[in-house]
Amino acid sequence: MISDVTMTTLHAALSGLAQRQRVTNDNISNINTPGYLAGRTDFESTLKSQLSHGETPRVGGGSIARSLEPTNTNGNNVNLDSETVIATETGLRYQLALNALDGKYGLLRTSLRTQ
Repeated sequence: MISDVTMTTLHAALSGLAQRQRVTNDNISNINTPGYLAGRTDFESTLKSQLSHGETPRVGGGSIARSLEPTNTNGNNVNLDSETVIATETGLRYQLALNALDGKYGLLRTSLRTQ
């Protein structure tokens, strides 16, 4: 397959964003589960570190940690407003990365047709 660091980075970002969306969906699904602590996904710091050290990013999810935000009386700390914002932002970032990847593939298609 034809790829470069940009394409690999975009694939890694898409993978991390998909994982964040799954974690956010789990959080929303468990909004009324006593003792449930919201999950948080971080893939950006690993991706940034790999790129700053000149490494090719690895495609895969990021780390998942339980939120340390305060809990309500049943020990659950899922906040629907926060989760909705995270889900919306994640969806927008995912679409942006898809558009960028589509642009890269479009350039490849164009260059292959002209040869």
